[in-house]
Formats: sequence, structure tokens, C-alpha cells
Amino acid sequence: MSHHKILILDFGSQVTQLIARRVREAHVYCEVHPCDVTDDWVRQYAADGQLKGVILSGSHASVYEVDDKAPPAVFELGVPVLGICYGMQTMAQQLGGQVEGGHNREFGYAEVRARGHTALLKDIADFTTPEGHGMLKVWMSHGDKVTELPPGFKLMASTDSCPIAGMADEERRFYGVQFHPEVTHTVQGRAVLDRFVLDICGASADWVMRDHIEEAVQAIRAQVGDEEVILGLSGGVDSSVAAALIHRAIGDQLTCVFVDHGLLRLHEGDMVMDMFEGKLHAKVVRVDASELFLKELAGVADPEQKRKIIGRLFVDVFKAEAEKLKASGAGHKGATFLAQGTIYPDVIESGGAKSKKAVVIKSHHNVGGLPEQLGMKLLEPLRDLFKDEVRELGVGLGLPQDMVYRHPFPGPGLGVRILGEVKKEYADLLRRADAIFIEELRSTIEPNSQKSWYDLTSQAFTVFLPVKSVGVMGDGRTYDYVVALRAVQTSDFMTADWAELPYGLLKRVSSRIINEVRGINRVTYDVSSKPPATIEWE
Repeated sequence: MSHHKILILDFGSQVTQLIARRVREAHVYCEVHPCDVTDDWVRQYAADGQLKGVILSGSHASVYEVDDKAPPAVFELGVPVLGICYGMQTMAQQLGGQVEGGHNREFGYAEVRARGHTALLKDIADFTTPEGHGMLKVWMSHGDKVTELPPGFKLMASTDSCPIAGMADEERRFYGVQFHPEVTHTVQGRAVLDRFVLDICGASADWVMRDHIEEAVQAIRAQVGDEEVILGLSGGVDSSVAAALIHRAIGDQLTCVFVDHGLLRLHEGDMVMDMFEGKLHAKVVRVDASELFLKELAGVADPEQKRKIIGRLFVDVFKAEAEKLKASGAGHKGATFLAQGTIYPDVIESGGAKSKKAVVIKSHHNVGGLPEQLGMKLLEPLRDLFKDEVRELGVGLGLPQDMVYRHPFPGPGLGVRILGEVKKEYADLLRRADAIFIEELRSTIEPNSQKSWYDLTSQAFTVFLPVKSVGVMGDGRTYDYVVALRAVQTSDFMTADWAELPYGLLKRVSSRIINEVRGINRVTYDVSSKPPATIEWE
């Protein structure tokens, strides 16, 4: 790719991905790499002349307790550098300043006074004090602080408890901010990052999905040549967009294997076949492996173990289908590529786990889960894209809006929305209850926005609880299962608030589930935010 690029060095912050997303939202290409890359790697990365700037992320660590430093070459490339939180602190320490543990920690909302009228913050403010000082409403998360500026730097921002909340060496175009511009809580955060990336770095805003389609098609053709590809089609957004993109590039050289593991949503299998086989005219092999998956999951309650079993079985099914295709003749030379819908957050999180710079929350079924015994090369055409970029790409490829903008669905499917052991009976009950919830969300319009509650929530689903409760229906006593409704609103999925759905909507959903799904007699609503909870229950 011949795009200008920004390098983001990750020191282990849980919100490093947000920096990358904000840069991409400015239509500038960027990549996240671990902070412990070598000087030679940095110089090689910059050798093509496309590197326009470097951003140093935050971290949960202290600069005086760990050896995590920016490669010195970063400060020798002649490109602008922005340090965020820990990134500012390591910049200060490495360039001759001083960092100390603070007596007053700052976590959460803060108001920062901009000083010095630097290029980074000039004319950016949320309000002005009576004395004429420009103020920023920001989000802080730090205990340590810079206590002495490095030579050549001047003060750029401050708070009462953090006298050096921003610093700048404008001659070398080095900037540091103690607050986090990447999170939505920092009101002018996007303006600050846009100023750095577009104005100070001078990066071209040419990373646009509608233009990326042809670029990606050419890359796939160059990589695959006249060989054949097998893709595991799950019905989710990522694998669906990957399938549509690869099919546009190589047509009948792609065979999609759609595995029904018995843990899909209601009628999902038929919808996938209708879209890809019926409308796109792609080659799709549908495999009903539900008995196999349910048999292997019997008696297993641990969520990580369930994920690993499902991931392993997918590999087994792919291997079996690839061998069948190879043996069948029928124009098949045998697939030599395995395609996956891996997206950039999967890559970043798995990379962070390997370098031990970030904490693993849960394993990803499609990164590192395919053993070398498959004997196939890997094709991952979406691995550089964030979810919102994948959706844009899907629309550009002609996939239906309601498919592309469907709420996220976990790779293991209902396997991690059934708490504890997975049984067919539980899956059947959950499928029907979940379909009712989604149907009511889609059909209920919020008056002010004129949008459906499905569009106003970022993720909504139903969870099956393996417990029974007493109920009354007619004149009889019931003893049936319980489900929980979950709906959240978020801009980044790093943090999320539970959606304040109208009581009338919840009442309709509860009434319909209890009356229409025999076996469920109680419906609850999850009012937990992330953190401390996660969005999914498992």
C-alpha cells in the first residue's frame, strides 16, 4: 500500500486500540506494534518514506519500575512524536526530564488549562475562564507525573494537581499530553489527534474504504494467483465481508464452508445460504455438524474450555471438507489457502498477549487457533481493518445493510450465551427468546431520534441461565428456566453503559417470551455497565 502511515507503539494500555481507531477515523492509515521493537525495525519501517509520525501509548506501569522505553530511533527519524500518558512520561525521561510518583492521583474527569499556544492545542478549548485561559475537559488515568521538563521542551498544559499535564518541543515537533485524547470522555480529543496527524504530521487523508476495495482485490489476486481458497463462513459480519471480498477477487476459486454448529441464531443458516449461494452465486458447502459440537460440549461448563472446543472442532471440520474437495476432482485442485475474517483488534490483542504488554480478557477463536497441521497458507484480507471499516467495506461490496450492521455475534455463537453446560434444549429455547427480543427492538421506534431501539443499541442479546424458578400460568404452577436480556450502548466497546430501554418495550419482550417460548417463565434485564462487567456474560 502506498499510503502515508502513523506508527503507534503500544506500552500495554487497554485503550491503545482507541488511538488507532481515532487516527483511522481521520482517514489516515496507522498500525499498532509492541513498544519493544528494535531500532533497526523502526528504521526499516520508516525506510519507504511513508511514515509521517509516531504515537506512544499509555500503560498501566510506571516508567521507573519497568524497562519499557520507546526505541531511541523514534526520536531520530525527524518525524513528529506524540506521547500519551505513559508515552509522555517515557518521552520525558528518555530525553532528559524527570518523572516521579504523584501524591495526588488523577483518575477520571479533569479540567486542563492549555498554555503556550502550541501548534497542537492552538484554538482548541471547551471553555474559557474569566481570566481568558482556554480549558479542556479531559479524561485522566495516572499516578505518576513529569516533574521536570526535558531540555528544549516548554509547558503546554497543566492542572492543579499535575503542573506539567502537557509539554512540547516545537522545533523537533515532539508533544506529550498526560490526558487521554483517544477516549470519548476527552471532549476535544478527536480535534487534538486530528491536529497532530493531519496538520503537524501532514499525513494524507486517503484511507477510504470505498477506494480500498479495489486495492484489496488486487492484493488478494496477487497473493492467491490461480490457487484455490477455502473459507469458514460463520454468518457473522467479519466472515461474510471477507467472503464477499474474496469472491469479488477470485470468483469460483473460493469455496465457502458454512459450518452449522447448532449454536446459530434462529434461521441464520438459511439466511446465510440465501445471501451467498442465492444472491452472490458463491460456492458454499453447508455442513451440519451440530451433533458433533453438542456431543463434544456435553458436560463442559468452563467458558474458555467451551471456546477452545468449538475452535478445535472448526479446524477439524475444515480439514475434513478440504480433503473432500481435493478428493472429489470436479475442477478442484484442492484448496491451498485458508481464509479467515480476522480483523485488526484480534491481531492487536493477540499480539499484546504474546508480548505480555497487555492483559488477556478472553481468547480469540480465529487468531493462532489454526494449527500448522492444516498444511494451508493463510489469507486474511481484513486483518488491517477495524470493525467499523469492515462494515463500510461490506456496504461497498453490496451486502445488505441489515446484515452488515448487525450487532456483534461471538464466534462460538450461543455456546457462550448459554451459561454452564450447552444442551440442544437450551439452545432451542434461547434461539426463540433471542429472536423475540431482537424483533421487538427492531420494531420499536424511539420518538426523538426516529430510530429503532436496535439501531440505538450497540449490542443486544439474550442469555440462557441454567437455573429454574417457580411461576404461575393459568391456575397451575410452573418450574421453568430463566433468561436475561442484555442491551448496551457504546462507541468503542472498551467501555459500555446498559441501555435504558423503555419499560413498555421490556414488558412486551418479557410477555412474549414467557407466552411464546414454552419452558421459560422468568425474564430479567441486565443493568451492569462495562467495567466492571463485560458485555458478554462469558
